[in-house]
Amino acid sequence: MNDRARSGGMRYHPAMSSAPPIDLSALPESQRTAVLAVLQERDALKEANRRLEHLVAELNHVVHGKRSEKLSEDDRQLAFEDLETAVAEVETRKEQAAPPTRTPGLVRQRNLGHLPTGLPRIERVIEPASLDCPCGCGRMHRIGEDRTERLDIVPAQLRVLVDIRPKYACRTCSDGVTQAVAAPRLIEGGLPTEGAIAHVLVSKFADHLPFYRQSQILARSGIQIDRSTLADWAGTAAFHLGPVVDRLSEHLKGSTKLFMDETTAPVLDPGRGKTKTGYLWALARDDRGWGGGDPPGVVFTYQPSRAGAHAEQILQGFDGILQLDGYTGYDRLTRPSRKGGAPITVAHCWAHVRRKLKEVFDRDGSEIAAEGLRRIAELYRIEAEIRGMGPGQRLSARQARSAPLVAEFGDWLQAQRLRISAKSRLGEKLTYIHRHWPGLQTFLHDGRVEIDSNAVENLIRPIALTRKNTLFAGHDEGGRTWARIASLIATAKINGVEPFAYLKATLEAIAAGHPASSIDELLPWSFNLSS
Repeated sequence: MNDRARSGGMRYHPAMSSAPPIDLSALPESQRTAVLAVLQERDALKEANRRLEHLVAELNHVVHGKRSEKLSEDDRQLAFEDLETAVAEVETRKEQAAPPTRTPGLVRQRNLGHLPTGLPRIERVIEPASLDCPCGCGRMHRIGEDRTERLDIVPAQLRVLVDIRPKYACRTCSDGVTQAVAAPRLIEGGLPTEGAIAHVLVSKFADHLPFYRQSQILARSGIQIDRSTLADWAGTAAFHLGPVVDRLSEHLKGSTKLFMDETTAPVLDPGRGKTKTGYLWALARDDRGWGGGDPPGVVFTYQPSRAGAHAEQILQGFDGILQLDGYTGYDRLTRPSRKGGAPITVAHCWAHVRRKLKEVFDRDGSEIAAEGLRRIAELYRIEAEIRGMGPGQRLSARQARSAPLVAEFGDWLQAQRLRISAKSRLGEKLTYIHRHWPGLQTFLHDGRVEIDSNAVENLIRPIALTRKNTLFAGHDEGGRTWARIASLIATAKINGVEPFAYLKATLEAIAAGHPASSIDELLPWSFNLSS
């Protein structure tokens, strides 16, 4: 039988290639396997490159394409994660298919991350199989070493803390028994440590894991704890943390400038068997834009509706400048009849103005909307340059550079309103800007004021994630617990404090009887690991 017969007339047809097929049977039999492997390796690389180009195009589409503006931030992040995972898979395939003699410059550059010095190091010394010199002259001597660090993760470790309190008595008298006092507990006679409670709180209100999912995760480790028990732990913690949140609110309302916003919080309505719409109102302080000395913080308050009276109630005792969006419920705060203080000065948000014009431009391609966006971009360019400067410098720059642009915008706005029907889509947006025009100029007269209320919007974004994963709160009281714990977690985060460590230490301090007169020591910005 000849070579062609033994190979079955085998020809190699490269996939999706215009190159002529290769007749492998024409090669010596000893070389066919090696040649075939090289050809398949080449085609694998070509296919990987084609797929990589497609994935990069998809990533660019998510980042820059028009459709991406219709995606929420969460949806965009999910798209990034899946596409980047696919890119990593393709690049790994290319690395495996490439010849072993590839040059170092062709190796994929990975983001190795940063391993903090505070992490415990488990060192393993990997010795050669033999230290005998190959030439037979004796044992080799150590002349140096290479150290390579990798991140290792041990899943959440469940353990049982056993407190043993020995009893002591005298053998010669009967004066009684001596025993140490039991360690304080947040939940007397309960199962969890304060660390376990903190973990449950962070898992739900920072990592967005509902109690029933946490219960399922614990069950995989053989721990049967019903979600109702986890809810009981959270409720007990929320009660004890209440004074800390109240004190945090007092600190914020003692400021001269705050942000306010609200977001929906679906709540189960047991009487109707369906959900109703509650609201989490956010009151925030963030003076980092002008180098203010007060630490940032946020307090969420649950209310069953979006009525402006709730904002009035939350702000009792505050008499400064309030940065907010154009919701009409806030109008009552500026009136002489305001309850709980003098009329508030409001600073309205240019980001909302930009958003409304963007909606019109994206839908209709309006040249007028495009011109408005261009003018707003000039204001934001100035803001980017002066961010972090002191209030005096910011005010001077705004008076010299931004005030003329705002005045020109005002003239342009009135001219367009005369041309455009107030009932049109664009006319409605221009009317919105006109209605809030005084508040849109507040930032020109105070260097501490920001051009928009994005700071508070960023703080309430995690609420949306909890809402999406939890679906709804089970009751109005659940909404209040949600608000209370979310306040401490969010404030810890923006002060660079790890939420679990903070909540664990705070619950332990409360259980040990921390004095109410020193409650400021329990605020998130006062926390450090050694405190």
